[in-house]
Amino acid sequence: MESLPPVSTASWSDNSSSFLPFGPSVAPHSTDWETIYTVVPPYIFILSLLGLLLNCFVLAVFATHKDCLTVAEIYLCNLALADFLLLCGLPFWAMYILNHFNWSYGDALCKLVNSNVVINFYTSIYTLVMISIDRYLALVKTMMARWLRQTLYAKIACFVLWMFGLLLSLPTIIHRKVKFIEEYNTTSCILDYTYGSPWKLAHQIMLNVLGFALPLLVIVFSSWNIIKALAQRTENLTFHDFNDTKATVLIYAVMLLFLLCWGPFQVLTFIDTLCDVEVLDGELWSQTLSLGDQVSVYLAFLNSLLNPLLYAFSGQYFRRKVIAVYRRARQQRRGSDMATHQRSLVSTFVNRTEQLQPVVIVNAKDQI
Repeated sequence: MESLPPVSTASWSDNSSSFLPFGPSVAPHSTDWETIYTVVPPYIFILSLLGLLLNCFVLAVFATHKDCLTVAEIYLCNLALADFLLLCGLPFWAMYILNHFNWSYGDALCKLVNSNVVINFYTSIYTLVMISIDRYLALVKTMMARWLRQTLYAKIACFVLWMFGLLLSLPTIIHRKVKFIEEYNTTSCILDYTYGSPWKLAHQIMLNVLGFALPLLVIVFSSWNIIKALAQRTENLTFHDFNDTKATVLIYAVMLLFLLCWGPFQVLTFIDTLCDVEVLDGELWSQTLSLGDQVSVYLAFLNSLLNPLLYAFSGQYFRRKVIAVYRRARQQRRGSDMATHQRSLVSTFVNRTEQLQPVVIVNAKDQI
């Protein structure tokens, strides 16, 4: 039997001519899909494990300082939470691929896992946008930053982002279902769009525009103005500010990471859209889209592993919080050891006191 092509695991979309997402009629070469079955699941498990540990560590550090978080740290905490929840759903996809795209977890979990990925996909990306805007206000619009950069506004913005992600996940919640694919004799978790439905086209346009183009424009605009402001500041100063250099490098890293991780997936989604509107030959591109989407989507999820390294561990304030947590834990351990030592000394003293025998000094006169 020919290998089964992926069933909406990559782009959360479905081909308008069938219940399968990519190539409508030609099954992929078995050797290609055997490589997918062998390589992708271990990669997902490793990505999920490392990403969950790193994001959990970031959340734990911020939780210990929850009463004194800055605006930037609130956004970083929200980003870590979004990445953490997104990574929680990936092991189900790994098992899905290991089972050759047979979904054995029920219809409810099919909807929950995939809508969770979509919600946190948008929340994570727009949290990056809010981080870029916050840095823009802090370094370029310093006067506006005094009243715009407040922790209350940051918390409200995070809540709005989650509601926005939930709203954009409604098509996935409605159309995602477990369905038996007779052609490949498999029960798969797919986006079940009817023939000629505009939902797939709308979904992919939404992914390209709201999930990439618009966030990228905001990030590029903010980063470009920050770089110009830092360059002007460097020219006006007689000495070179090392912190400004680090900030500039970090901005370039943000843009590069965003493009490298999400760029290939978004390009392939755009090509798939062009095939749907018959600008490109769908049969010619079907094999490339089937394999390319499988590779590009998991490259995109690598962003959730790298985010805590880039945004948190590269920040000097986060490192200070980590050091503070370490010193606090060390002091508590010392205090505990000291208390244990003191209790041990007291216990030893009491035991020795109890072991002392009373000494009676006999008066010579009493013996007469």
